[in-house]
Amino acid sequence: MVALPHALQSALDTALRRYPPAHLAQAVQQLTSRYRSGEAANEPIMASDLQVAAYAGYRMPATYAAVHAALTQVAEVATGFEPATLVDVGGGTGSALWAAQAIWPSLAEATVVEQVPRVLALGQRLASAADTSVIQQATWRQGVIDPGEPAPDADLITLSYVLGELRPEARDEAVRWLASEAGMVVIVEPGTPAGYERIVQARDVLLDKGLSIVAPCPHGNECPVPRGKDWCHFAARLPRLGFHQLIKEGTLNFEDEKFAYVAASTTEWPRVDNRIVRHPQKRKGLVSIRLCTQDGRLADEIVTKRHGDRYRGARDVGWGDGWPVTEPE
Repeated sequence: MVALPHALQSALDTALRRYPPAHLAQAVQQLTSRYRSGEAANEPIMASDLQVAAYAGYRMPATYAAVHAALTQVAEVATGFEPATLVDVGGGTGSALWAAQAIWPSLAEATVVEQVPRVLALGQRLASAADTSVIQQATWRQGVIDPGEPAPDADLITLSYVLGELRPEARDEAVRWLASEAGMVVIVEPGTPAGYERIVQARDVLLDKGLSIVAPCPHGNECPVPRGKDWCHFAARLPRLGFHQLIKEGTLNFEDEKFAYVAASTTEWPRVDNRIVRHPQKRKGLVSIRLCTQDGRLADEIVTKRHGDRYRGARDVGWGDGWPVTEPE
């Protein structure tokens, strides 16, 4: 499981204690209905401090878990990538900032760009409780995605759960703008068919810009997932703690956040051999693995006890992990 850092969890719970749990839960219902409508946002969706706090309590743990999982896969591929600068566009209350710092202690300077002043204020208040200077001293700047302005310039640029809020005709231009001065771009969207479609579209733009795909794809070919019939996504498990569990009004003490993502870089890093794109099916003496392969295909591999070390490795792998190509016998 991937939980919020202790300092962030504590600061978030403190911020939420200002409001009755019932009011937070009601605000969450209103906001989630708006987000699930799938409509582009023509004006800020969160219009009160209560709504900002409710959304942070409801979504920040899951967003952090998804972005942390995506960045972990990027770090495992780009083993020499040590970003010093980060710009998180549409960064909300800073989930990606906290996740990136956890993955890359090399970060020395960070900027979060967000259009809603109330969201910026809460994010900055949460950041002041961090035990690392890069988060405490991060720049919080009001702004929007505007291709008419200079593109963000950083070693790492993140955009999480934002493309779906843009008008469809504006998304390609937004991705091109993000990638113009970036060393590495990581885009995360919900793990839904619509979220996957936005990621595939963004992937095409990044490739057209001349960037190299880092993750999750083990290739730079056309995505082999049949459009309209399936979608590529992954899952991050996180605990429900504190006010997050109260707001959820659920009985489970954990949840799985499904997400789709793409990472691309100006540097061509070695990719994983194959990527596991479904939960491995593990039965006694047998593991079935669904793969996206380095030559751009979907393939299934059955690993049994007779495969020795490969079988023992298959018992430990999970959805989203890399998987080596079988050596010819």
